[in-house]
Amino acid sequence: MRYVLPVSATENPPPPHPGADPRPVPGQDPRVQWGLSLAVVAVGAVTIRPMGLGGQGLAVAVLFVVNSAALLARGVPESRVPPRLALAWLSSGIVAAAALLGVGDSGTTYLFAYFVAGHVGYRLGTGRALVLAGACSLLCAGVLYFHLGPGNPELPWVLGLTTGVPVVVGILNRTQRQAVRSALSAAESAERAARAEARTAVLTERGRIARDVHDVLAHSLAGINMQLELADALLETGDLEKVREANAKAHGLVKESLKQAQWTVHALREDALPLLESLTAMVESAGHHDAVTVTGTVREVPARVTQNLLRIAQEALTNAARHAPGGDVGVDLTFTASSITLRIRNRPATRAVTPGVGSGMGLIGMRERVALLGGSVGAGPVTEGQDQGGWQVEAVIPG
Repeated sequence: MRYVLPVSATENPPPPHPGADPRPVPGQDPRVQWGLSLAVVAVGAVTIRPMGLGGQGLAVAVLFVVNSAALLARGVPESRVPPRLALAWLSSGIVAAAALLGVGDSGTTYLFAYFVAGHVGYRLGTGRALVLAGACSLLCAGVLYFHLGPGNPELPWVLGLTTGVPVVVGILNRTQRQAVRSALSAAESAERAARAEARTAVLTERGRIARDVHDVLAHSLAGINMQLELADALLETGDLEKVREANAKAHGLVKESLKQAQWTVHALREDALPLLESLTAMVESAGHHDAVTVTGTVREVPARVTQNLLRIAQEALTNAARHAPGGDVGVDLTFTASSITLRIRNRPATRAVTPGVGSGMGLIGMRERVALLGGSVGAGPVTEGQDQGGWQVEAVIPG
């Protein structure tokens, strides 16, 4: 049998809050994006001319600041920027980049348009990104073609058409990011499902062990306790013969309990027990030889079916020994194409029956075991045949 250790709740962190920043995606270091943006701003500050406090220089300076702000804003996490605000910000950035192309006389004015277009593809959906990138190309090409402003006359208008091309790189990066995040999310979901399954297995195993412990100890301990209390009461009367008798019965119950405990430990330690061989050995150890009858073709059954059938048989044999001492016991194991049936019958007692106190949980435990396997169990007196007056337990397991 394999034991599954419980999983600590601290190993299963809660999902992030809706407003939290998304986890970093492997292969996409945000520091690289920041570095590139800062490099474009630094190169623009050194090369773009004129810049000043009046006239064309002031216009260039203002547009340079606007373009730098639009470019550096790409470092703001997506979760903190609503979609409409992102669309407005990127649209403004494209307009400012086209205007800078028309106003600046020299330098790397065109770099802002390329980088903003690339981030449009990364930040927006494919449809909106392509439309905005097309608008960027047309605006920049129009500014250069129609010479709207005192811009650098050496820049060809075809250059303006290419400013929207980086949107493709942005779209590819966004697709990769979404694919990686989906894979990470799927892996986390699978891990949570595995942990939930492990916890369920732990609870199921605990329930099974609890039933096994009950089946072994409940009846026997109750009987031992009753015999010892009887011996204490008899000591006061001085009837030593009856004291010895009660003490002997208590010893017998102890031996029976040890035998059942050995069977339970054996079943708990084994992953797969042979049903027929184990059942035969159990019945013979209870003192009933050649009592097992098999009908149908014997086949291998799942370990949990074997374990539960053996525990049902053990409970039935214990009850027969307690309530019908000396009576013959017959065990029938029937295999059909759709089910396995275990039937234990005992004849009426041939020796005196000592009243005992049971827990009342024996039949309940049998029903729980069979219910886990999708089967049924019944118990009641035998009203006809050679076993009339005895007791029968019958469990039917599908499969």
